[in-house]
Amino acid sequence: MKLPAHPFSCSQPPALMHTLRGTLFALTTATALTTAFAATELGNSAQQQARQRSQPAQGAGATAAPAPTALAATAGRVVPTPLYGVTIDDISNLPGITQSLEKLAKKPTTRIVFDEEVPPSYYRNAAVAINKVSYVMGEILDSYYVNTVTVPGYLDRTRQYLSALGDVVDIWEIGNEINGEWLGSNADVVAKMNGAYDLTKAQGKTAALTLYYNQDCWERPANEMFTWANANVPYRMKQGLDYVFISYYEEDCNNLKPDWQAVFTRLSAMFPNSKIGFGEIGTSRKLKKPDYLTRYYTMKITAPRYVGGHFWWYYRQDMVPYTKGLWNTLNQAISSP
Repeated sequence: MKLPAHPFSCSQPPALMHTLRGTLFALTTATALTTAFAATELGNSAQQQARQRSQPAQGAGATAAPAPTALAATAGRVVPTPLYGVTIDDISNLPGITQSLEKLAKKPTTRIVFDEEVPPSYYRNAAVAINKVSYVMGEILDSYYVNTVTVPGYLDRTRQYLSALGDVVDIWEIGNEINGEWLGSNADVVAKMNGAYDLTKAQGKTAALTLYYNQDCWERPANEMFTWANANVPYRMKQGLDYVFISYYEEDCNNLKPDWQAVFTRLSAMFPNSKIGFGEIGTSRKLKKPDYLTRYYTMKITAPRYVGGHFWWYYRQDMVPYTKGLWNTLNQAISSP
């Protein structure tokens, strides 16, 4: 989630970027969404009829997982390390996106942000196309919208996306910025995280959890990243998560430049079997983007199982088409020895 510098405290998500993104998304994709929803309605199974647009499911079907299908049982590819991650928050101009990804010097891992109240059928063509030129990470729901769905709604959304896109998504981000203070009731957040993880692992898929780094910029001490993770991530996830990532925006945390070597060393001890890295970075400050890209993507971290990642939030805006200057900045950064 994120973006631009904003007047809120660091414990609050900046709504402006999401409002603008949502408005543009609605204006440019209304026809496509109408078609997608119609297709989803026709193709729904009995277990899925309770919800069409990520609304809270009703009755026993909200908690009972549907029988795995051949599509859902397909495991994702093993993503080699290091990860060269980028984020796509809008799939418009898909040819430009795939061309930009394909031309990078290193095969990237593209995180697709699955928008709120949108059925997985809308992303099918894009996920298939991106899968051909990149590894794929699917974000179940951006942290800004986690508080807008119930626990059953979140789990039903997870089931639907796993079933529809299980053959083309390699890594499933089951929780985004999960310790953020804007996600709602802590008990509900934990239930959503636990349930999505269990559904993902029950199908043999690769699960990632993204934490929000907030040193000295939290509103409630209980939401400090390490404090929250220690208290709320259960033992089975501490032992079983495939990836644990950190989301961080300097401008949202007093422009702090943490000691990342120490941070990731501590994180690797808390999650002894997980690959670790950055799951989301970015800046809305145009003049700072080149330095920010280069500094993060060339960062040398020697913590156990550190794999990079980074997943620049503004890839579509900054690097599509590939002729944009920041595409070259990123390409040079990931090409560095």
